[in-house]
Amino acid sequence: MRKPVAKAILLCVTAALLVGTAVPSRAERIKDLAAFEGVRENPLIGYGLVVGLNGVGDKKGPIMVQSTLNMLKRMGLSISEADIKTKNTAAVMVTASLPPFPKPGARVSVTVSAMGDAKTLQGGTLLMTPLRGADGKTYAIAQGSVSIGGFVGGGSGGTQTVKNHPTTGSVSGGAVIEKDLPFTLGSGDHLRLFLYRQDFTNASRIAAKVNQELNYGGAAVLDPSSVRITVPDEYKNRLPELVSVIESFQIPVDTPARVTVNERTGTVVIGESVKISPVAIAHGNLTIEIKTDLQVSQPAPLAPPSAETVVVPQRNVKVNEQKASLMEVSGTSLGEIVRGLNALGVSPRDLIAILQALRSSGALRAELEVL
Repeated sequence: MRKPVAKAILLCVTAALLVGTAVPSRAERIKDLAAFEGVRENPLIGYGLVVGLNGVGDKKGPIMVQSTLNMLKRMGLSISEADIKTKNTAAVMVTASLPPFPKPGARVSVTVSAMGDAKTLQGGTLLMTPLRGADGKTYAIAQGSVSIGGFVGGGSGGTQTVKNHPTTGSVSGGAVIEKDLPFTLGSGDHLRLFLYRQDFTNASRIAAKVNQELNYGGAAVLDPSSVRITVPDEYKNRLPELVSVIESFQIPVDTPARVTVNERTGTVVIGESVKISPVAIAHGNLTIEIKTDLQVSQPAPLAPPSAETVVVPQRNVKVNEQKASLMEVSGTSLGEIVRGLNALGVSPRDLIAILQALRSSGALRAELEVL
């Protein structure tokens, strides 16, 4: 009787260990995985002028002339188009994001981008620019000195030095909110959480965690991207406090098995859940080098007058193919996969081709996303 009992205990312990290893050890806060309905930013946009440029502004054109005239008319000045000089002025688009629950008087930063042919916005000042929302209403006013985070030095003819992108800058805290938006947190007696990335497993874990911590069954999964939460009676008039409590809950995160490659830059990102079945890989490079040497053939001494000097091209074609041997690659952890792929000694672009071949053969047990 002792052997069956011992065997049963051993099986139970093994099963417990397997279950324990199946649960991801990495936990994240709910606020890092999802956002509540109504808590969102709203984009703002405006058209303005940047002045004070050192002769590197937009060239004189209909848009710049009209913009300058309109600005001067608002200042009470009336001049002719012939007197307008625009080399120190640039037309720009100003963008910003209105935060959730904005309050009049609060400040937000803005991004200023040249829309004409100005060379740089270095040293410029953004004039008062209304920022409007999608409904056409003005919600903020922007103004201030533009910082491009770099510089432009030197002149033309290959003697110019440029750091960063000189035609885009920012004004830190340069916009003052003038009007707030009517934000509504949730709908009636319910709150909804929207996941940043759709996932049934993470949505189910969020609902289970909320029910466990609040000791009630009011959280339910609607779909892989949303969870509905019924507001408990004790939090009916304290929704911000309830949101703060729920956001602080931590849940184990289930990350999908995904490999992301960018063929333009040669970047490869391998997720921690990626696995490769045992497979043998042979990869080699073929290099063809064509070289042309120009040699001069001159007439011999005492040659006839019709003889002349000619250029004779000598072409040499060389083919070099690297030896490739089969190498076993497999792995159930990220470290094993990295060591196996590094052993091949290939470049990132070759690695992209290998990963695509592994996906086609079925050895790569992950989703391959090509950007």
